[in-house]
Order: sequence, then C-alpha cells, then structure tokens
Amino acid sequence: MNSRSTQFTRMVLASGICLFACSVNAQSSKQSTFDKWDQDRNGFVTRAEFPKQLPARNFEAADRNGDGKISREEDRAYRSKPRQGRTRGGLSEGTTVHRDLTYETVGDRKLPLDLYLPEGAEKSKQPLPLVIWIHGGGWKSGSKNGLGRCKALLAHGYALASVEYRLSGEAIFPAAIEDCKAAVSYLRLNAKKHNLDPERFGAWGSSAGGHLVALMGTTNDIEDFNTHPVCKQASPAVQAVCNWYGPSDFLRMNDFPSNIDHDAPDSPESRFIGGPIHESKDKVAQANPITHVSAGDPPMLLMHGDKDMLVAFNQSELLYAALEAHKVEAELYKVVGGGHGFGGAKDSPQELVQRCVKFFDKHLKQ
Repeated sequence: MNSRSTQFTRMVLASGICLFACSVNAQSSKQSTFDKWDQDRNGFVTRAEFPKQLPARNFEAADRNGDGKISREEDRAYRSKPRQGRTRGGLSEGTTVHRDLTYETVGDRKLPLDLYLPEGAEKSKQPLPLVIWIHGGGWKSGSKNGLGRCKALLAHGYALASVEYRLSGEAIFPAAIEDCKAAVSYLRLNAKKHNLDPERFGAWGSSAGGHLVALMGTTNDIEDFNTHPVCKQASPAVQAVCNWYGPSDFLRMNDFPSNIDHDAPDSPESRFIGGPIHESKDKVAQANPITHVSAGDPPMLLMHGDKDMLVAFNQSELLYAALEAHKVEAELYKVVGGGHGFGGAKDSPQELVQRCVKFFDKHLKQ
C-alpha cells in the first residue's frame, strides 16, 4: 500500500472513531440531565431537586403516577413526547383550577387542597361527581401539585380535588387519614358553591395514597378518624374507591421479596406509625384497612402490578379477600408485568386509566 493510500485509510479510521465518540457523548449528554437533577442518586427526581427555573407544570406532566417524584422511566417517556400541542400541565385550556383552598387548620398549619373543574362545570345544570386524589410517596414525601394519570377524568365530566396531608416527618399516624377525612368534609360542605354533587364523591390514590383511600372507604361507618372540626359539619364518607398498589397489612409486607425491609425501624411504614411496626401492633391494626372492613363499605377497585418490588401484590390480595368475605362489591385487577407505578405493564397507561374511568362511571354516574 502506498503512502497516500495509508494516509487515506488512517483518515477514514480516525473519522469513524470520532463519529463513534461523538455519538456516545451525545447519548451521554441526553441521559446526564436526569442524573444531574437526581442529586441523592436514588433513581428519582423530587420536586425539591427539580430545577426551580423550569415551570412547575413540567414536573406535573412528567410525574405520570402523581407520587411527587419523577422516575427515570417517566423522564424518558416525557422527553419522548412531541412538545407541540401540549396543554398546561396536561390540562385542557378550559379547566378551572382553585389552588390552595384551606380545608382545615391545625395550630398555625394550614392544610390546603386544589380543586380542578372541567370546562363549563360551574354553569352545568347538573352538579358534577367529584374524585379526590390522594398522592403517594411513602407517607413521607409527595405533593398535591401532581394529579398524575387521574387528570384524564376531567375529560369525562368529573371534578378533581388533590389533597395535601401532613407527612410522617411532620405528624405520625393517624394524622394523614384524619386530614384526608377533613378534606372530604370540606368539599362536601362547599359542594354547592362549586356545583359538586355531595352524594357522588370518589377517592383515588396510589401507593401510600392507595392505602389512605382504602382506609377512607373502610372507615365510612366509624368516627375514630373524624377528629377535625369540619368533620362535624359535613360527612367525610366516600362512595367509591380506586386503590392503586397500596399497602394494607404492614406486618405482612415482608412475606414476599421487596426492595425495602418493611420491618426496619426506619421503614416508611415504621415512620408513618411512629415506631417499629412490630412494637406498635395496635396502631398497625388501626392503620390497616382490613381491620375496618364491613358489609356497608363502598365499592372498591384494586389495581396492582404482579412485579411490584416495593409493595407486594399480596397486599391487595389480602384486602380483596376481606372485602369479598364481607360481600363488599370489589374487583382486584392484576396488572401483568407491572412494577410499582405500573412500569413494564402489558397494559398501556391509557388502558389502565380507562378501567378506572369505567369504575367511577358505574358507581358515581349511574
């Protein structure tokens, strides 16, 4: 090979190496934004870690399951969507939002909720059914600011409320369930003002929020958690419950493999209860929706991934068995392949949400 051919070959090889390196660097830069935001390297971007210069609606749109944090999978899904034609935070332009309505005050602490009304809601001749969203986050994190997938209900003629409750770092059990009950009472007390039907209130939550809505439903008929003054003015009862992968019996959570040692003194469950769960069995029993199941409980839809490594599928199985034993109308839908948050599920996000829409339609519209 002559010197000119050798020089040409070297140039081609060098160009190929450069192109490969540039390609790798480009891919790395695409992935590095999430890693840069994920300051504690736990695989999630919380609202505190999300850049303050970016609109809050971007966080809400990316947080698909509304648990107050963005997973790597959610980040990729959000970035892959075309930007054109997006609505504000996934809401249609006709949506009315009443933010930071104080539903109760504890000392100097104001407890707020956000109320979302679909276009034309306040002028509708018929009062609207309401679904109350309770966010997840292990009872220790999360925010009312993200509606997650349940925002789809707005397009089906529902009003939505998203509730802030006291997290375990601020107040231990039963504070969170007492707050959720108070939010329902407040909304019922103000139903006429916002053209809501006080007889058609549903509750929907995921993970820790799933636990809380299940507890809300199974305690309709007891007064134990109706401690806030507003609960004396209007009922905190709900007429239908959608529970997405929520815990039930904390003492059985380690029965199956998990990424968390739920029995540990610093587990989310122990922090929620206010001490190691095996040393606080009375409180754990009170926090267990199964304890309170009775024949008059509202219908419940349980949806849970069979690959969930944070809250095992058996948690929904246990609750479903108790509901069936008391002849409560209930359905347990196994999300095949779904992890915590339904990542990897065979069902599409739209199919999962549509199942919830049909459930609420059946019980809140007919």
